[in-house]
Amino acid sequence: QAQLVESGGGLVQAGGSLRLSCAASGITFSENAMAWFRQAPGRERTFVAAINWATTDTYYADFAKGRFTISRDNAKNTVYLEMNRLSPGDTAVYSCAAARNVVTLISRSRAEYWGQGTQVSVSS
Repeated sequence: QAQLVESGGGLVQAGGSLRLSCAASGITFSENAMAWFRQAPGRERTFVAAINWATTDTYYADFAKGRFTISRDNAKNTVYLEMNRLSPGDTAVYSCAAARNVVTLISRSRAEYWGQGTQVSVSS
C-alpha cells in the first residue's frame, strides 16, 4: 500500500529554519515527481516546491524562491524541504505529494498520492 509520511514540522520563531521530510513507501519513488504543498487555515492548498524524478529539475513558488530548497534521496525514498528565514506567513500544514506528471502536479495539484501533512507554525 502506497504511503507518504511527513515529519519535521513544529513551532519556530520568525527568521528560523525547519527541515521537513517525506518518506515514501509502496510506490516507485524514482519514477515520480515529488512536491510540497501547504494549506493555511481558511485558505486553499498552494504549491510550494517540486522536484522531478531525475533530481535535475526543481520548481518553486515565488514565495519559496531563495528561502526554500527541495531535494530528494532516491535511495532512502525520501524528499526534503529545507525552509529558511521563516515568517508567520509560512504557518500552514505542509503536505507532500507524488505524481507521474510534474506539470499537472504543479499547475492543478494532481497527484496519485498525498501525505497527511505536518504542521509548521512560525511565531513573530
